Amino acid sequence: MCGIVGYLGERNAVPVIINGLKRLEYRGYDSAGIAILNGSGLKLAKCKGKVSDLENKMASGFGEGTMGIGHTRWATHGVPNDLNAHPHKSSSGDLVLIHNGIIENYASIKEALIARGCSFRSETDTEVLVNLIEDIKDAENISLEKAVRAALNQVIGAYAIAVFSVKNPDQIVVAKKGSPLVVGIGEDEFFIASDATPFLEYTKKAVYLEDDEMAVVQKGKELKVRSIKSNKPIDPYVHQLKMDLESIEKGGYPHFMLKEIYEQSKSIQDTLRGRLLADKGMIKMSGVFDYHDKLLNADRFIIIGCGTSWHAGLVAEYIFEDLARVPVEVEYASEFRYRNPIITEKDVVIAISQSGETADTLAALKLAKEKGATIFGICNVVGSSIARETHAGAYTHAGPEIGVASTKAFTAQVAVLSLIALDIANNKGLLSKTQFRQYLSELDAIPAKIEKMLESDAQTRYISELYKNAHNFLYLGRGYNFPVALEGALKLKEISYIHAEGYPAAEMKHGPIALIDENMPVVVIAPKSGQYEKIVSNIQEVKARNGKVIAVVSNGDSEIAQLADHVIEVEDTLEVFSPLITTIPLQLLSYHIAVMRGCNVDQPRNLAKSVTVE
Repeated sequence: MCGIVGYLGERNAVPVIINGLKRLEYRGYDSAGIAILNGSGLKLAKCKGKVSDLENKMASGFGEGTMGIGHTRWATHGVPNDLNAHPHKSSSGDLVLIHNGIIENYASIKEALIARGCSFRSETDTEVLVNLIEDIKDAENISLEKAVRAALNQVIGAYAIAVFSVKNPDQIVVAKKGSPLVVGIGEDEFFIASDATPFLEYTKKAVYLEDDEMAVVQKGKELKVRSIKSNKPIDPYVHQLKMDLESIEKGGYPHFMLKEIYEQSKSIQDTLRGRLLADKGMIKMSGVFDYHDKLLNADRFIIIGCGTSWHAGLVAEYIFEDLARVPVEVEYASEFRYRNPIITEKDVVIAISQSGETADTLAALKLAKEKGATIFGICNVVGSSIARETHAGAYTHAGPEIGVASTKAFTAQVAVLSLIALDIANNKGLLSKTQFRQYLSELDAIPAKIEKMLESDAQTRYISELYKNAHNFLYLGRGYNFPVALEGALKLKEISYIHAEGYPAAEMKHGPIALIDENMPVVVIAPKSGQYEKIVSNIQEVKARNGKVIAVVSNGDSEIAQLADHVIEVEDTLEVFSPLITTIPLQLLSYHIAVMRGCNVDQPRNLAKSVTVE
């Protein structure tokens, strides 16, 4: 989950790396570091804290250089402190390395290196790796490239690394397995990063390394890619990036999270554009069309994801079973891969991940692929590992999501899943032409309804002020809005650090009701579409225990308004699409409460955006 940046060329590497680290800080912000090589030797600075703390540390006399690497960390091995921050040097000080991932067998390697006289300054697995490379390089008197390859064939785990020798200022060796790594190719210069955002203003040409690939970035030479295992040369495919710089800036908003909440009408519209042809009564998705037979004849769908993506999968379970009439199982990717699941060639596995790099989801889909299932990927990042590993798939076109807590990713995922379910239902003949067109028309109208809803969130701000100091929240929903309750609770706990739980409303009586008193805010998702009368009864049960009810209701709802302490009105829609609407006020509620509590909503403690470790 760490972020790595590197540069080799003619310009000053320091601002390139520092600005790149700031763009990658969503991947980890426990500590940061930079190493620059220039005519006077190695300059290295690192410290606990954010990239801004690193800048303060290196403010005076750090110098310049045309080659360097940088790192922003999410701690795995060793607490966040100056010593454990990257980059790490080898014992001799010749090799300098940054690493995103986990070396699982680092302890045995470390023990062997200590026996050979190696000493260690940090608690990290990364320092073990850089010393292993040096040990092999010196013992066998081989090049850095060959030593890196030999070392990586000994380690077990995941990595994206960049390493250079102080003795060779014109070369950086990079390698990837399980963690993302991309090389940007400019005019007589190279950029290295965990994703493409650090170098967008310099070049739109990028090579995404595959697992078990390494590359030598060398001044004045073309990029050379080889297999780590076989050493065979690989012809790299150069992607032409379509992302623009404006999309990764705040655009006048105080936080990325708020910007991304307000982008949802556009991100859903972009996700539907060219796929949903409501006026023609058509859905056109090439990824679906290429595997139509598999999708239409599947015995069941297995949806895998983590966190917010898992919640999107839960919404999809209702949609697929309701419309397409096919059994669906939704699994945490982290559990699915370890429980010896029963998978057949008649199964379709849908893997959902915003980044397309989530380690557990990647491992789970590879397991399912080995067992013969058809794998369909849904992710937001073009060229990501999940996009490359799956048989087919669909991008969400939500644009870059920088805020750690996913917002627009969730609604874009639900939009894509809705299209797939509708397409299957239509081709199975489960919907009349009139019904199909009605669904298409209503889905097509969702962006405009969200836009209208976002014109004012004064009521959400008011409620946030009243409950910002609460210690616990309960979220309740039924049917399609039960996953929304889970997602709303997750958002609140992620960014405000208030304990919150989501439940099916009827399950309140089986335990959570014991918690309800005058100090317990209960958020109830209660649009007119769905099990309305039942949810009204659940609200009455909460009020009978003096609970404080915050209800998300359809515009003009007067019945619940008389029962609830507060209501937030949303645009009405068909029940199947209600999660696209009802989730947004919950995102805003979490955002405002967190800001009022003085929390960093874009970089919540202990979390990172792209979870590339288990």
